[in-house]
Amino acid sequence: MSHDTAESLHTDDSLRWEKLKNRLFLGLCISASLFGVVALVLLLADVVYESVAGIVEFDISIVHFLTQGARRDPEDAGFMAAIAASVWLMILTTLMAFFIGVSSAVYLEEYAPDTRITRLIEANLANLAGVPSVVYGLLVLAAIVNGIGTGSILLAGAIALALLIVPIIIVATQESLRAVPDGLRHGSFATGATRWQTIRGVVLPAAMPGIFTGTILALARAIGETAPIIMVGILFTARTPPGPFDTFSAMPSQIYIWAAQPQPHFHHLAALGIVVLLAFMLSMNAAAVFLRNRYETDL
Repeated sequence: MSHDTAESLHTDDSLRWEKLKNRLFLGLCISASLFGVVALVLLLADVVYESVAGIVEFDISIVHFLTQGARRDPEDAGFMAAIAASVWLMILTTLMAFFIGVSSAVYLEEYAPDTRITRLIEANLANLAGVPSVVYGLLVLAAIVNGIGTGSILLAGAIALALLIVPIIIVATQESLRAVPDGLRHGSFATGATRWQTIRGVVLPAAMPGIFTGTILALARAIGETAPIIMVGILFTARTPPGPFDTFSAMPSQIYIWAAQPQPHFHHLAALGIVVLLAFMLSMNAAAVFLRNRYETDL
């Protein structure tokens, strides 16, 4: 066998080995992706099965479930108090987190000098976005619920959720502001506008689709958080909260307490509650997509 033939065979073997490795890596990636999808499908199928079984076997009325408050008797229990508490939480969380998050991002991106301190703050904000949610619940429990003595009220829960999503909103707002071309800013400055006039009239309107999308997605995460609500909330309350200074039991905590009960009827109620919670989350994600497509402009 000549030297050229041996070298050609070695090259062919190397190419086949590289193709085999590529196929193996592709198969590993597809398997990892399918694992998460299959697990999600199985969980959704189990929730739907438990919900349908509750409606058929225990004759659970959807209207009664959505209009009545929580009860210790599973036949009379409903989800209305938890839905109202979650709506209150989202309103209060939005009022606190949106303005704080957007204002902080505008300062860091448009006003703050590019120094080590600024970069350190931005790095810490990115790290805060990955902190476990129970940490914020413990912080609010120690500083507000027990420290100030407010008790387990809606406002305390909203503060915990706001602390959770403020870093997410800041990062999303910064990315939206960076996506605005500098040419728009320079054109505004050329007409004699001040920096604040440029930010208010040019930069923020152009960045609002991304800001709204990031905010809604952050709120969609907050509405399903259980750990901070359990830390600062009450696990069982039947009364619909009339205001921000009232006790509450939000949808995640109500589902948690139902799932922990030994009676099968409560387990079916928990499955129905999960369906309602998923409907809220999917609606919020759909609203984020709609706002992105509706107000996004070519810059």
